[in-house]
Amino acid sequence: MSGFVFRQQQPQPQPQPLALKLGYGGLLPFVLGAALIWIVRADAHAYVTESLSAYAAVILSFLGGIHWGLAMQLQAQQKVAPTSMFVWGVLPSLVAWVAVIMPAYAGLVVQGAALVICYLVDRKVYPRCGASAWLTLRFRLTAVASLSCFVGAAGS
Repeated sequence: MSGFVFRQQQPQPQPQPLALKLGYGGLLPFVLGAALIWIVRADAHAYVTESLSAYAAVILSFLGGIHWGLAMQLQAQQKVAPTSMFVWGVLPSLVAWVAVIMPAYAGLVVQGAALVICYLVDRKVYPRCGASAWLTLRFRLTAVASLSCFVGAAGS
């Protein structure tokens, strides 16, 4: 991801209030899923763990897709998007796909770690694409989502 450098020329707009609300609202399935894993009856346990894992997979795919969107935006601005942005855009989905078919105690750990790795990659890429204003939100969402995956794994 280090093959390009773009200089930020103007202040970056902060995420819109609606984006913040939607982002924080998107944590509800993580937190609720992790909590339910610990409290549901045995006959519902598999459903809850699969639900949390499936939701984590959807979010990982979304995070990868953002990189495709950023790369497409760069190309629309007549800038060359590094190939690594397109490759990275696919990797979280592939990891999530494998994790979703693993037993929950292992798959949720993989997904929690993948969420953290996605954030670490975003810390390098977002500033280069003029999106560093989103990193505070990304950190908060990643912290809660990954912790939820780890708590869910511990309860499965």
